[in-house]
Amino acid sequence: MTRLNRADRPYDIVLFGATGFVGTLTAEYLAAHAPGGLRWAIAGRSETKLRRLRERLPGGAEIGVLVADVADPASLRRLAEHARVVATTVGPYVTYGEELVAACADTGTDYLDLTGEPEFVDLMYVRHDGRARETGARLVHACGFDSVPHDLGVYFTVRQLPEGVPLRVDGFVTADASFSGGTFASALNQFARGRHLLAAARDRRRHEPRLVGRRATTPAGAPRFAPEVGAWALPLPTIDPQVVGRSAKALERYGPDFRYRHYAAVRRLPVAVGGAAAVGALFAAAQLPPARRWLSDRLKPGDGPSAEKRARSWFSVRFVGEGGGRRVFTEVSGGDPGYDETAKIFAEAALSLALDDLPPTAGQVTTAVAMGDALTERLRAAGITFRVAAGR
Repeated sequence: MTRLNRADRPYDIVLFGATGFVGTLTAEYLAAHAPGGLRWAIAGRSETKLRRLRERLPGGAEIGVLVADVADPASLRRLAEHARVVATTVGPYVTYGEELVAACADTGTDYLDLTGEPEFVDLMYVRHDGRARETGARLVHACGFDSVPHDLGVYFTVRQLPEGVPLRVDGFVTADASFSGGTFASALNQFARGRHLLAAARDRRRHEPRLVGRRATTPAGAPRFAPEVGAWALPLPTIDPQVVGRSAKALERYGPDFRYRHYAAVRRLPVAVGGAAAVGALFAAAQLPPARRWLSDRLKPGDGPSAEKRARSWFSVRFVGEGGGRRVFTEVSGGDPGYDETAKIFAEAALSLALDDLPPTAGQVTTAVAMGDALTERLRAAGITFRVAAGR
C-alpha cells in the first residue's frame, strides 16, 4: 500500500481523544492553524461531548465527528480506515493504546501519540513494526514534550557539527510547569511496572537488527556539577534518550560513534537533592497498590493546570555538542511544555505527516527520522525556538 492509495480517505487527520484535556487543546490549535482545505475530524467515545466541542471550535461545521472506543476494536478499525493520519491522546497507552496501533499498522494509516511509556513503545515495535512496514504506515510515538524538543534538538545540534566523526551531545532540561492527571497516571503506571518494562526492552533487543559499522549509545551518566551550563546535572530516566538513540541509529549524519546523555539541570544543590528524593518516594509508593490508588485519586485523568498557570510556564533544553575538534551550544525553548506546547507540537506533527514532502519511511520511526527538517521548520514558525547559543 502506498500513500497515494490513501488519498481518497474521508479525512487527512483524525484526532482521537479530542475531548480530554490535551485533546481539547490540540483540537483548538488545529481549528486555529490548519490550512484551508484540510479535512479533519475529532473522535472519541461520547458523541455528545464531541459535538459540544465542535460547536466551540472556529469553523466547527467543517470538522467531522467519529465515535470510537478503545474497548471496541472494530470501531478503531473503522476510524483508521477513515484517516490518512490518526493522532491519539488516549492513555495510559500501555493500557488503552495497542488496538489503535494495530488498526493503523494493518490499514496503512500513519499513527501519532503522546506516550512517554518505554514499555508501550517497545511492545508496539515487536508486535506491529513489521506489519506497518508492509503497509507503509508510519508509527511515531512520543510526539509531545516527550520527546520532540529533545529528539529534534539533538538533530539540530548534530547538524551544526562536522560530518563523519565521533559526536558527543549532552542535553540539559529546565522547566517551570505543572502536569495533568493523565500524565500523572501514566507515570504511576510505569513506576509500578518495572519488571514488565525490562521484559519489553529485552524482547525488543532480540527483534531489533544490530547496528553494523557504527555505534550509538545513550548512557545514563552520573549526577555532577556541569560547568558548561552552570547547574547540577541529574540523569533523567525518561523515554527521551531512547528516542534520541533510535534516531542516531537510523541516520548516518550522527556519525560513526555517537553518544547522548540526558539530564535535568538544577541551579541549587538542595533543590536537586530534594527532587531526587521526591522521585524516589513516588517510585516506592507506586509499588504498593493502596498507596498507588491514593495518589491516583489526588489528580485524576482529565484534570490539568489553568490557562493562567500555563501562560506562566516555560521550558528550555540546552545542548552541548562536541566532535571533530568543534564544540557547539544550542537551545530549544518555548512556553508551557506539558500542554500548550505539547498540543502545538502534536498538531504540527500530524500536519507534517499529512501535508509535507517527507523522506520515504515506514514502520516505527522517530520524529527526527520521519519529519526532521520539515517539523523543525514548522515548530520554529509556530514560535518554538531552535537556536545556536553562546557558550559559558
